[in-house]
Amino acid sequence: MKLKGKLLKMFAEMGEPIQYYLTIGADIVDMNALIGRQISMTHLSNSCLGCGLDKPLYQFGYCQSCFFTLPQAAPSIINPELSTAHLGKEQRNLEWEKKFELQPHVVYLANSGGLKVGVTRKSQIPTRFIDQGASQVLVIAETTNRYEAGVIEVELKKHFADKTNWRSMLSNVGEISDLYAVKERVYDEHADVFPEAFRRKTELLEFHYPVAEYPQKLQYAKFNGREPLTGELDGIRGQYLYLDKNRVFNVRSHQGLVVDMHVH
Repeated sequence: MKLKGKLLKMFAEMGEPIQYYLTIGADIVDMNALIGRQISMTHLSNSCLGCGLDKPLYQFGYCQSCFFTLPQAAPSIINPELSTAHLGKEQRNLEWEKKFELQPHVVYLANSGGLKVGVTRKSQIPTRFIDQGASQVLVIAETTNRYEAGVIEVELKKHFADKTNWRSMLSNVGEISDLYAVKERVYDEHADVFPEAFRRKTELLEFHYPVAEYPQKLQYAKFNGREPLTGELDGIRGQYLYLDKNRVFNVRSHQGLVVDMHVH
């Protein structure tokens, strides 16, 4: 199999285990079906997720110009508490920001290489949780907009991590917390930021990934110029491909790269 095109993050479907697909150019590849096979990718050029031009990529698949001008890369994407659409105040594009920010959001607790707190749009359940490689997730609040969820997260970040420890997650280590118990403790200790209207009774979501054996020592794999990145695909979790020799490749962090991909 030979493919060529721009890398985009994998999309996934719920299953036992999670089913992954990779969009590369005009093709959609069943990645679970490739586990156990040799894959080879060569970086050919770039294609910014914003303007599509072959320019150096700055962050998140965007060139520097797009990163600092497009609403898709605004600070409130990373820090929801910076959202201002609910005030009718524009940051970069008010029409886009209203559509993105003025919709239901959730605050959640996750076991993902350790306990963490996070925020996502309600429409992104369960995609966001799978992208982070979470093994368990419990939604603890639902808000009417992004800002409200961000305010709650800011308070909880004083006590919980808000970023996934990728090494622990990919090694499948880290303490597994009783998320129901943590939720009740959060409600008791932070009642001032949890109006009853925001609180939610939800079921625990659990995720199982197509990984037969988790490596305990990891090496971050990336492209070295135009040299092919080659290896046997051993498994998938979050947005990471497990390659032989304890290597992991983050598909999402390489969005915008145009690659040749061969499957043997």
